[in-house]
Amino acid sequence: MHRILLAIVFAAWTSQAAAAQLSCADQAKEKKLAGAAQASFMKKCEADRIAQLSCTDQAKEKKLAGAAQSSFVKKCETDAGATCEAAAKEKKLAGAAHDSFVKKCVGDAVGSAPAPAKK
Repeated sequence: MHRILLAIVFAAWTSQAAAAQLSCADQAKEKKLAGAAQASFMKKCEADRIAQLSCTDQAKEKKLAGAAQSSFVKKCETDAGATCEAAAKEKKLAGAAHDSFVKKCVGDAVGSAPAPAKK
């Protein structure tokens, strides 16, 4: 009985991991989507995929260069800071816990350690 349960859990885990690695188009095919439903799914799937990228990677994905890239990355970092500050406030963090959370959150969003914030 234990082995059967373990096999079921493992099968579910591997199928979820495989689904996470499928491209948006493959996921749409697997769900048998067509027409407007497929277009809507593809748009949301691509937006979600891009949102998970770092600011620099998002700029590369959008094929930005020069001043446009710098401006985009700067705005992305600012937005990440505001989002992380809001999350810290929601979690009611203060002091060192707040600072550590925000630093890690922004670093994860930006893709590298951001410059220290000026107070």
